[in-house]
Amino acid sequence: MKVWAVAFCIISASQSAWAVCDVNKVTVSGDWGQAHFNVDVADDPDERAKGLMFVEDLPTLSGMLFVYEQPQSVSFWMQNTLIPLDMLFASPSGEILAIHENAIPLDTTPIPGGDGIQYVLEINGGLSSRLGIEVGSILQHPSFGFQAILPCDEKSSN
Repeated sequence: MKVWAVAFCIISASQSAWAVCDVNKVTVSGDWGQAHFNVDVADDPDERAKGLMFVEDLPTLSGMLFVYEQPQSVSFWMQNTLIPLDMLFASPSGEILAIHENAIPLDTTPIPGGDGIQYVLEINGGLSSRLGIEVGSILQHPSFGFQAILPCDEKSSN
């Protein structure tokens, strides 16, 4: 059933992306197509520090979008995180610059995302590979603002 849900939610890149642009969704687009994720947004230091700690189950097309005030070097770890995660590290324009797949639950080894990162999307471990998400794919969300490669229609952003 989960595979069907993933296939159902991948939409042809030729469809308009404007309709899905709201603060609780991130669209990821690339040559492989498009996927829409329901997200919680972590845009302050306390929310970013907690992240997905203690979460026991993450629905297939859900995740957390970490939003930083400016581009920077970021590093994550999996302390108190109970499920494997993929981390998609993105530039201010929404381009995915690095992907770390299947981060190990409870591991305290730093996971560097690189320099110039302003956004990180965490999703279920292994999902980025199953969907075909790769470096160079593009994230779309209202927080990207004027720098976005795929900007949001202001009328549809909540």
